[in-house]
Amino acid sequence: MTSKNIHAEGLNEIPTPMKKIEIVERKGIGHPDSVSDALAEEVSKALCRMYRKEFGHVLHHNTDETQIAAGEAAPKFGGGYIIDPVYILLVGRATTYAGEGASRKDLPCKPTALKAAHDYLQKTFPNLDVDSQVILDAKLGMGSDDLTGIYSAGKTLANDTSFGVGYAPYSVTDRLTLQTEEFINGKMKKKLPETGQDVKVMCSRVGNEVTMTIACAMVDKYIPDADHYKSAIEQMYDCVTDNALKIIGGEDINYKLEINTGDDYARGNYYLTCTGLSQEMGDDGSVGRGNRCNGLITPYRPMSMEATSGKNPITHIGKIYNVMSKIIADEIAEKVTNEAEIRVRLLSQIGKPVSEPLNASVQIVLPNAESDPHLSAWKSDAESVAEYWLDNVDKVSDMIIDGKVRTF
Repeated sequence: MTSKNIHAEGLNEIPTPMKKIEIVERKGIGHPDSVSDALAEEVSKALCRMYRKEFGHVLHHNTDETQIAAGEAAPKFGGGYIIDPVYILLVGRATTYAGEGASRKDLPCKPTALKAAHDYLQKTFPNLDVDSQVILDAKLGMGSDDLTGIYSAGKTLANDTSFGVGYAPYSVTDRLTLQTEEFINGKMKKKLPETGQDVKVMCSRVGNEVTMTIACAMVDKYIPDADHYKSAIEQMYDCVTDNALKIIGGEDINYKLEINTGDDYARGNYYLTCTGLSQEMGDDGSVGRGNRCNGLITPYRPMSMEATSGKNPITHIGKIYNVMSKIIADEIAEKVTNEAEIRVRLLSQIGKPVSEPLNASVQIVLPNAESDPHLSAWKSDAESVAEYWLDNVDKVSDMIIDGKVRTF
């Protein structure tokens, strides 16, 4: 154990990628929960920039309660229409003014939040008319005295007794899940604009058999009829399969893909949308209900239930420690050993320095880890990596504010 309560240990266990079963999910950027995460994070980053401009440093805020209430739409081949716009409520706490009396300065928190959300939606979802198909609202009020007091103290103090979790490296199932969604919402869009941004990828691995299930909202205005819809799905199948085989590379994996399994062509059921987003009708969204900060939902790995997006990047453990745990795990896997599964858990106490966790656990997971001759050196190096990042909390905060790390 180090002075920062860092505990590195070997764990005699079969790493998850070596086990028989693995399930991994990613909710794509257009899923309502991911849209909620993104908007919460964009608002937080915009407030950080505004606070820095006005005061030179970030003030207290948490904007991690964004809610999306689905609208109503009438999609059809060739192009339908929106009946009732989506309602998006940006909810949270923010420092809305500074100073007292004659020196009080009111701050444009709500306009800053609304502009950040509007700009993100407009930039990210080309089939969505933000001005006519979305109602944006913001409810941002001052935080409680106890938490703002902790925030304003001289040192960077934890605002909660909570923990963060990370693991590394990604398994082939992880990479297939994450990189497939990124491919569909990236390079593939040029070839297949028929595909919307609301994409969910689920991978099930049993032994070396991986079954990938994709749900992809299709954009009606690009699809004149049922035959075109079927053709677009077939083209998507080929594109995704080619990309998946590149991800798998030389690994011994048998790959199977299924797309939009809820379709029933005989009954005329198709996953059609006007905007490429299921939030247009019947699918609500909330912050923290989707991907963890590594971009995935991983029931066979350690996970935190804490939402990462929207929390302030200075004192909120739900953000700082989740992001930092992933950074530490990634660096240990890269620089210390890629032979093992690395698991990192960081636990704080409210009011105590963020750089001094109550418990910083690093587990090096191998079937015979405790008898491995390299374990002693691995543990020492792993502790050094963890200590470095705990000593440099401000670097993690800057990476978050600058958008250099993902939060969903």
